[in-house]
Amino acid sequence: MKIAAVQMVSTPSVETNLAAARRLVGSAAASGAALVVLPEYFCFMGKSDRDKLQVAEPAGEGPIQRMLADTAREHGVWLIGGTLPIAIDATATSAAAPDRVMNANLVFSPRGELAARYDKMHLFAYDNGRERYDEARTLQAGRTPVAFDAGGWRVGLSVCYDLRFPELYRKLARPPCDLLSVPSAFTYPTGSAHWEVLLRARAIENQCYVVAAAQGGTHENGRRTFGHSLVVDPWGEVLACRRDDGEGVVVAELHRERIADVRRQLPALEHRLDF
Repeated sequence: MKIAAVQMVSTPSVETNLAAARRLVGSAAASGAALVVLPEYFCFMGKSDRDKLQVAEPAGEGPIQRMLADTAREHGVWLIGGTLPIAIDATATSAAAPDRVMNANLVFSPRGELAARYDKMHLFAYDNGRERYDEARTLQAGRTPVAFDAGGWRVGLSVCYDLRFPELYRKLARPPCDLLSVPSAFTYPTGSAHWEVLLRARAIENQCYVVAAAQGGTHENGRRTFGHSLVVDPWGEVLACRRDDGEGVVVAELHRERIADVRRQLPALEHRLDF
């Protein structure tokens, strides 16, 4: 299966971002990709963290979700829709707060149907004296790991900061995944230090492919994201990577035989212990 990671530099304009995403998914599909991943916050990068509350959509409706469904159907691809803010259903949880939303990763099938939803579980916090982030101020954490079947390929879902928590991927690895998806908006300082090594580690320890679609560039709010959207194979080799800032598409081909060969030569997944 051929897959693609889309890199973007999203803006505060939902309309502008959706147009860019449609165009880039179309480019990925034209290259033969059957599965395409958009980055975290592909649809909106506001001037402040609280701006996302104004564009949050109810689950199952809204222009962002319609665009994802229509684009997946138009190009006949599995579309992992980065993330978008989804309003919390106050009737579904007593923990719902009016000043928070879910950072939801929605997957649409080639027929344009919702195939899976994963809500980001680990919320990013960072303070180096110059940059300060605390996602918990505007997001509510998800609680459930999610994997789905894409034409016989088991795909595990995660988002950005989740990458630092290997126990999530171990949970997804029962049964083992063929592909892990990591749409992200890594900051430049954390990305330059840890991005590629963490992605390669997740691929190596789970003996599967990893695809990471990233935000990459300087945004209108002044935030600089690291980019370097890439695909890693089950041995930890980087198959494709966008080294430059700016939007673009990274394409790689996955082979079931590669997964089987790595797991046969080094049967580490069979040696796991339950503590």
